[in-house]
Amino acid sequence: MGGRQSSEIFKNKESKGILFLKNRQKFSQWDDVLLGKDPRSLLKRGMNHISFSLVTKGMTDIPDFLWGLTEVQKLNFSHNQLKAVPSEMGRMTRIVVLNLCGNRIKSLPKEIGQLKNLKVLFLNMNCLTEMPSELNHCKNLEVLSLSHNFITHLPCIYSELSKLRKVNLSNNHLAHIPIFVFSLKDLDFLHVGSNRLENIAESIQSLANLQIFIAENNNIHSFPRSLCLVTTLELLNLNNNDIQTLPDELYQLNRLTRIAWNPMDKGLHISQNPLTKPLPDLVEGGLDVLFSYLKDKKHG
Repeated sequence: MGGRQSSEIFKNKESKGILFLKNRQKFSQWDDVLLGKDPRSLLKRGMNHISFSLVTKGMTDIPDFLWGLTEVQKLNFSHNQLKAVPSEMGRMTRIVVLNLCGNRIKSLPKEIGQLKNLKVLFLNMNCLTEMPSELNHCKNLEVLSLSHNFITHLPCIYSELSKLRKVNLSNNHLAHIPIFVFSLKDLDFLHVGSNRLENIAESIQSLANLQIFIAENNNIHSFPRSLCLVTTLELLNLNNNDIQTLPDELYQLNRLTRIAWNPMDKGLHISQNPLTKPLPDLVEGGLDVLFSYLKDKKHG
């Protein structure tokens, strides 16, 4: 009798052990925490920032113990399977860099606006259709990346994010460049490629510090003369649009040093547009040839 009982107890323990192993396998990214290790031991303390990173772990939810790690300044949950960001994120008020790219996030909580120290926000490659207006409270934000989402518009109140320097809105469903962008006086990088743009607003001339402007793979019909007033441009990419003519004032963009063919190169990218003659031959001849022609045309 005792032998049978012992055998059954052993079997029960064994089955529970197998179940525990399965559970540990399922939550392998939390093994240390589940075994009683202090979550703070997972923090990385650099010279300037305290970081916490769980990348490519297959997570569908952010673990609750995170909300106790309020000293975190750099948080990286990229390339998981997160579908939502809890309102508790607002407790992480020391965060400077937040990386949530490569997830399945459909919306952000309004508490995102409580991250007063936030400077860099990566939300590219998610399922966002809109952004909360409360983000405008993050007055220190300098970098905003929302590429590869399903965004059709952004709040005008983002014009209050006066420290923004780099904005990536590529691969969305934008029909126009969001109005708030034209209020960002310190903006030096703007990527709106692969959207549904048909024009570039004349207000583009207000971006007096813009150095890189990418609007490739849209359906832009004309090259606005006002863009020629943004003389700080060093890379201008209008590849693969519907542009037929170039403004005579284009030569004013004297920081463009060449016709560029490699996507990473600085210069003027104007290929794969239905340019009218003689523009295609002039482009082939290089930027000096093109600029000389346009200047003579304007003053001739």
